[in-house]
Amino acid sequence: MNAKLTFAAGTLMLEGMVRAEVQRTFDAPVWVWDSRVNAWRCDALQYDQVRRRLTGLQIAAADTVPQWRPIHWPHVRLPELRAEQREALAAWLATRCGCIIMPTGTGKTEIALSIMAETRVSTLVVAPVRDLMYQWHRRILGGLGYDAGIIGDNVFRVKPVSVTTYDSACIHMDKLGNRFGLIVFDECHHLPGDVRRDAARMCAAPWRLGLTATPERSDGRHLDLEWLIGPVVYEMPISEAKGQVLADYEVVRIPVHLSAAEQARYDRLSSVVRRYMAERRKDDPKYSWQDLCAETGKTPAARAALKAYRAKKAIEDRAEDKLRVLEDLFRLHVGEPVIVFAGSNSMARDVSRRFLIPCLLHHCGKKERLEILQGLEQGTYGALVANQVLDEGVDLPEAKVAVVIGGTASSRQAKQRLGRILRKRGNTKARLYEIVCSDTKEEQRSRQRRASDAYRGTIHRRPEQPQ
Repeated sequence: MNAKLTFAAGTLMLEGMVRAEVQRTFDAPVWVWDSRVNAWRCDALQYDQVRRRLTGLQIAAADTVPQWRPIHWPHVRLPELRAEQREALAAWLATRCGCIIMPTGTGKTEIALSIMAETRVSTLVVAPVRDLMYQWHRRILGGLGYDAGIIGDNVFRVKPVSVTTYDSACIHMDKLGNRFGLIVFDECHHLPGDVRRDAARMCAAPWRLGLTATPERSDGRHLDLEWLIGPVVYEMPISEAKGQVLADYEVVRIPVHLSAAEQARYDRLSSVVRRYMAERRKDDPKYSWQDLCAETGKTPAARAALKAYRAKKAIEDRAEDKLRVLEDLFRLHVGEPVIVFAGSNSMARDVSRRFLIPCLLHHCGKKERLEILQGLEQGTYGALVANQVLDEGVDLPEAKVAVVIGGTASSRQAKQRLGRILRKRGNTKARLYEIVCSDTKEEQRSRQRRASDAYRGTIHRRPEQPQ
């Protein structure tokens, strides 16, 4: 046989083998016949499996897929790994494919850098947002002395070791998928999305590493991580890290009430949504919220219901009593850096204007973000407020106090926000305050996001009755 294996636009292409030979060689139906080029095709993801099968059966095939090469690191200046980090490193090296699940702040990046130092092969690091992409660039430069390439944020500088975002990886993987022997997916719970999974499917890297603190997805697609990256090779629950690797902490839930005017408007808007849903379910008992969203471009009534829903959620997010409690917490923790997590951009701006603290939103530029974070670290700013931009991954200055004044029902978001203040420094206890509007849907969202072992033992303050 004159078989030939090549990389072509994010797929593997196998030439020189007839159907009977392919069926005898490969147990599972890996290949699909492509009559346009008279060759067999499959996802580049299958490369390691295909190569092992051909080698195991001693089938001679010209393999031109691997374009990665060994890397010589200018220096390796990484901190000594703790015991649990060494366990995670050893577990991954045993298979060289799989996910490491550890709470935020336990040093997953150090493990990944140690893996890169150990494997010494062309590596692509994929991060969810550009801030994290640049953070990885700085960590690789500092720890391994390598000025990594950048693929994303209007930059296309490809090097044997590069950093990118999920979106850019999907766009360019058809050209780059065979240039890296190791691919690292940071915050890998983002990977199983409809489009982002292409970053894994179109890549031929035989060695794969996934990092996350919160693998679970509400759509159940976290199960796809096993075939996109590999099985879970190491997992550390937050209860095991609390007070040891992570700072000891407590979560305090503070209920507040809407004012009379806010409550009246909230009830009025709620009735608009309920009436619309009730009317539609008379004709279709299975009518859902997703159906309403799909109809907003077709009917004025659906648009009015969605507008009412958003308006009542804005009342929950921007309740005046939240600002009063937030002011009390600032007074209680005067002199300590405080991070405030809002539920919307509007509320984040309200807090920023009311207390004259910087506001970090997704559209803030790289230079502005660095200046704000450095200001918090140096004490120039006593606090900062953000919506979702600080929820995961980004290294923050040391802070032991956070206040959640809004957010989604996602337990992942809740754990990520808690993790922002859990980096251990001495014996200082961290505190997360959650301010929740009583008698609103926010109570339900709060219960859902606290359905995690990380929030076990939450302290519930008694609500004050509205004046």
